[in-house]
Amino acid sequence: MNYVSRFRKYGLSDQLYDFLQNLSGVASGLENVVLVVSIPASEMEMTSEDEQDYGRLKKLLDRTSKAVIMSADADTAEIIRRRLFEWGSQMNPDGRVQLSKDAIKTCREYAAWVRSHKNQVPGWFPVDQAQEAFEAAYPFHPIVLSVFERKWQALPRFQRTRGVLRLLAFWVSKAYQENYTGAHSDALIGLGTAPLDDPIFRAATFEQLGEDKLEGAVTTDIMGKNDSHAIRLDKESTKAIQRARLHRKVAAAIFFESNGGQTSGTDASLPEIRLGVADPSLDIGNVETVLEALSKSCYFLTVDGNRYRFSLKPNLNKIFVDRQAGIERRDIDDSVRNAILKVFNDNKGIKPIPFPEKSNDIPDHPALTIAILSPNHRRRDDETIRLVESLTRDHGTSARTFKSAIVWAIAENDAAMASEARKLLAWEKIRDEERLLHLDDGQKRFVNENIAKARRDLEEAVWRSYKNIALLDKENKILLIDLGLAHSSAAKSLIDLYKNDLRQKGIVEDRISPNFLMRNWPPAFKEWSTRAVLDTFFASPQFPRLLDPSAVKETIANGVSNGIFAYVGKAGSGRYDPIFSNTELRASEVEISDEIFIVKEPIDVEIDVKKVVVSPDNVVLRPGDEVRFVARGFDDHGREVSIEAIGWSAFGGSIDDSGSFRSGPDEGTFVVKAVSGGIAGEARVVIKDEEIELQRVVITPQDVTVSPGSKQAFSVRGFDQNGQEVSLSNVIWEATGGVIAGDGFFEAGTDEGSFSVTARSGDLSGSSQVTIKSQVVAWDGDVTPQKWMNFYTKVLSKFVSRKGLKLRVFVEVSDASVQEIEEMRSALMDLGLEDELEVK
Repeated sequence: MNYVSRFRKYGLSDQLYDFLQNLSGVASGLENVVLVVSIPASEMEMTSEDEQDYGRLKKLLDRTSKAVIMSADADTAEIIRRRLFEWGSQMNPDGRVQLSKDAIKTCREYAAWVRSHKNQVPGWFPVDQAQEAFEAAYPFHPIVLSVFERKWQALPRFQRTRGVLRLLAFWVSKAYQENYTGAHSDALIGLGTAPLDDPIFRAATFEQLGEDKLEGAVTTDIMGKNDSHAIRLDKESTKAIQRARLHRKVAAAIFFESNGGQTSGTDASLPEIRLGVADPSLDIGNVETVLEALSKSCYFLTVDGNRYRFSLKPNLNKIFVDRQAGIERRDIDDSVRNAILKVFNDNKGIKPIPFPEKSNDIPDHPALTIAILSPNHRRRDDETIRLVESLTRDHGTSARTFKSAIVWAIAENDAAMASEARKLLAWEKIRDEERLLHLDDGQKRFVNENIAKARRDLEEAVWRSYKNIALLDKENKILLIDLGLAHSSAAKSLIDLYKNDLRQKGIVEDRISPNFLMRNWPPAFKEWSTRAVLDTFFASPQFPRLLDPSAVKETIANGVSNGIFAYVGKAGSGRYDPIFSNTELRASEVEISDEIFIVKEPIDVEIDVKKVVVSPDNVVLRPGDEVRFVARGFDDHGREVSIEAIGWSAFGGSIDDSGSFRSGPDEGTFVVKAVSGGIAGEARVVIKDEEIELQRVVITPQDVTVSPGSKQAFSVRGFDQNGQEVSLSNVIWEATGGVIAGDGFFEAGTDEGSFSVTARSGDLSGSSQVTIKSQVVAWDGDVTPQKWMNFYTKVLSKFVSRKGLKLRVFVEVSDASVQEIEEMRSALMDLGLEDELEVK
């Protein structure tokens, strides 16, 4: 036995070393040998020569030792502990071991724990005789001795005699060493205390299992390496689990109960695991916690409901780790970017600009824009801030006009997103290979669940990473804002989270008061174009950004309706037309244009009177009769305007400043004239010295058609027996289908049909038929760009406040540049119109 000399380094005593040297010479005379070798943990690794020597030594001991037959009754434990321990005075005359008071107390405490958890331990365990079972197996846990009978006896190479004793001898030696050195202290030798970190013990165990390839599975998942999964999980756990080494114990219990997966259907059930790691101080709930952690981390642990098994077959965790290692960086980057786009596009309203690298990638338009920097541009990199500065201030080769419109989304770090993307891609790869990997239905469900979880985790990583925003502050410098811990439960979308924070800081607003415009009115502006008003909110850092550019329309409409300022158009001559001053104006009626302005009230407006109409005309009077004439002014569009300083003059009688005319004594046809602003209007008057008898009352217009809710002016004229118009007095108006005022203005109701308007003077009356009907008028034609404003003013302006106006515009530009197309699209977005353009 020359090879024995190499065992000197494992700490053998001189006496044992000499014993082994001479063992071959006396082996034939030995009745039974049980060899116990305690090896320091620092010297556990055996060389190939050591393993060969171990094999020869084992064969020698097997050949010279006496067989001990394992039995299923209580004698089994008695035989084993007499063979492995020196009991001395504790042996009874009948050959049985008499336990000490401390040992009995220990057994009583373990039995009490089992009884209090009798519904959580295996049904085959004698709970009512638990103390007797623990005393019979002491210092072993009863499940240690029973596992070989229950689970291992079917193994082809399992030795129920020498093999078990040799295995337990190694086990006892290691337990003694750990207790002696103070490394660990366990009241009983349980399945969880198996010294699987010892290479010699592992070799003996694998021999009984008939499979030495389990080395990798055990050292990877249970123990044998510093980074074994169970060892690592214990280090990362709570103090209670860490102190109990519960991950290691549970994993070892599963290994023995499932005999390393060497026989089909031999699993470790949850009750068996609980019993295998039972300890009076054990919180039984921690067992499930540990099992969950092991099932997520171990590579060779198979889980089927509440049954567990270690084997050579790698599980999905191992396959997952292998697939992770094969994922290419390019695929990870694509997955991260897709996740970023999904998170940022999951909102209504603002459409973000993803991953700009050039200033032209971001449109220069007056609307809030979220620009998402690529994840490789990290928040703490100086180059990132320089890029933000450059892209904010420039647009192509020109300076950017709407610098304040841009809000930057910047990633803190891309590492977490890349890690989660790698996991997602690995699970998706496993799903794609499920047929090749022969996954069962449970494993397929597990893979799909992990794909869904990985997607959620990746999106959460995007939330956590993109917690930084940047924009211009009021000093025209880049302001960085850290939102802190961001997560998907903080807002409906990541952009909503940005908006909420910026609202609180007053950087963005949903709406603006008209008084804000008055306080910030540019001193040099008498009139402020609506286009310039909108632009200022996104060009000047002194103004808050508007979440919705159309809020400017609402502000202008409120300002006009409340008499704060006026809303006007400006004609080529410089005069205002049309004018909305201190009148109700709807936001939908407001146009954002360089030709439309707001003007501070009171507005100084000079309106040109183009025509003056005097009524009544052709009236017949007797000498000395009186009639009142009225002058009305109209502009060049036929719209009535107020006129002042009317100068009246008349022939055939006298007229005062109010238009009251008294006929003179002379008969004939005379003229009454009214002049305002150099524009004159006149009416004829006939004076006859004869009895005038009213014969006929005529209403104009006759047979008129109007729309529901519209207004129509009616006038009434009286005629005498000679067919001459005469003045009427005390005219009474009546109408059906609507209401009519004393001056003949009729307002149609909502009902359609044929109705009438009647005017009565004395016993005579006249009527006109009124048809109330919705009418649709349409026009289709070409308008040259030079006539657009005139087209609006002369054709459309009278309809803009009406609900019935509908415009459908076709625009074609044959020489637009790429930038102009983008600006056109931006302008359409500003107006709230569809921004999809057909580019040929």
